Amino acid sequence: MKKTLYFLSISAIASLLPLSGCLKYSLSGASTNAKTIQVDPFFNNTELGPANLGQTFTNRVKDYFQQNSSLRVVPSNGELQIEGTIVQYATAPISPQASTGTGANATPNYGAQTRLTIGVRINYVDGAEPKNSFKDRTFTFYADFNNDQDFFSVQESLEKKIFDQILIDIFNATIATW
Repeated sequence: MKKTLYFLSISAIASLLPLSGCLKYSLSGASTNAKTIQVDPFFNNTELGPANLGQTFTNRVKDYFQQNSSLRVVPSNGELQIEGTIVQYATAPISPQASTGTGANATPNYGAQTRLTIGVRINYVDGAEPKNSFKDRTFTFYADFNNDQDFFSVQESLEKKIFDQILIDIFNATIATW
């Protein structure tokens, strides 16, 4: 029994050795040979989004790539280039509640929660691996809040939560192609 287990263990390890040179992975999760990334200012093309939303998102993209890869953010001529537009910033009622009572005492149907959805359209140019480039890909995410909360008191935290997920999705679609 011990010999069989030993033989299987050695066989499994030996079968993986030829593959060890084929894998490319870094501890940051990034799989690119590029050294620099250029992040152009994002334009806020929404009617409801705050005026500084484009600048806020641009700064978050730069910070995210610096913190999660070995890429250096440069103002121009980056090996990788990202630019885009915030195309959606919308709220919509969700979790409908049934009306109660009858006649003059009836309460109308209403949403117990509201959903904030943000969408960002991205263009990505990979000068090191052009086949990885893409144009007009939209990344969207949402966050919900209770209607007993004032939107303006939760707006910043909702935007942060949404941007966190969109940044992960953008990072995965661009340089963490695994």
